[in-house]
Amino acid sequence: MTRHAAPIATALAIALLVASCEVGPNYSRPAAPVPTSYKELKGWKPATPRDAGANRPWWSIYRDPTLDKLERQIAISNQNLKAAEAAYRQAQALVAQAQSQLYPTAAINGSAQRSGPLGPQNPTAARAAARGNIGTQNQFNLTGSASWMPDIWGKVRRTIEGQQASAQASAADLAAARLSAQTTLATDYFTLRATDEQKRLLDTAVVAFTESLKITQNQFAVGNAALSAVLQAKTQLEQTQSQAISTGVARSQLEHAIAVLTGIPPGDFSIAVAPMPSYVPVVPAGMPSALLERRPDIAAAERTMQAANAQIGVAVAAYYPDVTLSASLGVASAMLGDLFTASSAAWAIGSSVSETVFDAGLREAQVAAARAVYEQDIATYRQTVLTAFQQVEDQLAALRILAEQAVVEDATVKDAREAERLTLNQYLAGTVAYTSVIIAQTTALTNEESALTILQNRLIASVSLISALGGGWTMTALPRESEIKGTPAAGAPIEETSPSLLHELLPFL
Repeated sequence: MTRHAAPIATALAIALLVASCEVGPNYSRPAAPVPTSYKELKGWKPATPRDAGANRPWWSIYRDPTLDKLERQIAISNQNLKAAEAAYRQAQALVAQAQSQLYPTAAINGSAQRSGPLGPQNPTAARAAARGNIGTQNQFNLTGSASWMPDIWGKVRRTIEGQQASAQASAADLAAARLSAQTTLATDYFTLRATDEQKRLLDTAVVAFTESLKITQNQFAVGNAALSAVLQAKTQLEQTQSQAISTGVARSQLEHAIAVLTGIPPGDFSIAVAPMPSYVPVVPAGMPSALLERRPDIAAAERTMQAANAQIGVAVAAYYPDVTLSASLGVASAMLGDLFTASSAAWAIGSSVSETVFDAGLREAQVAAARAVYEQDIATYRQTVLTAFQQVEDQLAALRILAEQAVVEDATVKDAREAERLTLNQYLAGTVAYTSVIIAQTTALTNEESALTILQNRLIASVSLISALGGGWTMTALPRESEIKGTPAAGAPIEETSPSLLHELLPFL
């Protein structure tokens, strides 16, 4: 070893010796408030759906081919999901950028220069030029250089750790965006079907009220009814016709919203009228502790915490000196033919150490800021967990109470229809005024609409519960750190939850 290379070898050995050092706190997931059981499940066991199995998406439990087709279109055409997928690819690229700092950088520089005097020369220079000592000159250079800043204190590795966690958070955000779009579409779809059913109820009522108007007109013609009864029957019919027409506004807007969710211009999209689903599946909630692993928004918040924790290490590393190793090898000659001869070669190796001795508290403030961000992310994570449990409890309560209400309302509808029939017979017999018929008919229609609203709310609560439970997603769907090393091709699809990840939930569906 030459005496010139000794300092570099020593510095390199020191760098490799401490290369495993990473300053700053190592990450450990903070505790979050988790109940031992769901309060709203006490004393209530939801019925278990029978017909769905593994390897099927969550919406298949509703047994609706139209919904199934629409839901599958979201992952292909929804623009918000495409934006989230692009954000994930950007996060992957940032990981690759950070990883590149672990390695040396190398460069090659070449130059060719021709120089000479410009303008009149003084007598001395002219005599020298005549003797061939001064005149046009050539200079050729070719130099290769390399430099490396060893990651002695782990600043780069902490940066990579943070970027990998951020990429995982971005992947979780993508899963959350997908689940949100799927949930919104299912909610809009069932609301649209409820609107169709309301239109059917109103159209049926229009037929019945038209018949009632004819009966009243006949009664009036033979003198058994007053003109006021005819006007009341006509008013009731016209009001119901107006209500039936008004449902078209809500249906059109819901259809437009579903079109946008599936990435189709509303003008090119339509959904045929179909019956309202009457089957309301309720998925098992499982153990509360499992919710932390099944919600993509919780996973995103947790990964964001690790990214923030890594930034503390990056800030702490600024307290320590930076070591740079450099080397260069080049050739220079006035003659191109002599450029690669031994006499034209030159080399240099060196090292440098830099350390900030005064920064007016800058590094201290940066560390404090990084710690504050981390503590903020802890609070956000715990609030996300609390909100998740609230959402599950809300939907469990809604499903339980609405199921009880549906039983009572169905009985009420049956009684109201019978009361309507009896009142109309009494009117025909002349024992009651037509006002009683109108009241009975309006009551029956109102209760039928209430029963429809309860069914709609039960279906939406079922969808919301599935969403609150994560839609079959688990944290194992996140890309591993070893998988986040490169940048995928533009537009590369991010896989949805694999069938094996749905195994925990879907056997119950």
